[in-house]
Amino acid sequence: MKHQITRLSPHQNGKVCGILTAATSFFVFVPFLLFLSLFVPPQGRPPFITILLVPLFYLVMGYLAVRIGCTLYNFAVKYIGGLEFDAKDDEAK
Repeated sequence: MKHQITRLSPHQNGKVCGILTAATSFFVFVPFLLFLSLFVPPQGRPPFITILLVPLFYLVMGYLAVRIGCTLYNFAVKYIGGLEFDAKDDEAK
């Protein structure tokens, strides 16, 4: 059975993606920057607060990017149709 996505919630999807990108940056970039700072002379290191602000930056930018993308999708779906996917009901229960 074909289904079509007719609307995406910009705020809810933005929140989810913003949190996921912040969490990813926290577990990937923060340890990388801390490890990298071991090999950089003290005068060339970024301030510690900068390392802590990386996840916040990713949270805000991830939220805004997805919110804008969902808003554009909601506008375009009126004219070109939505994403289609096939689904089936699980009748084995």
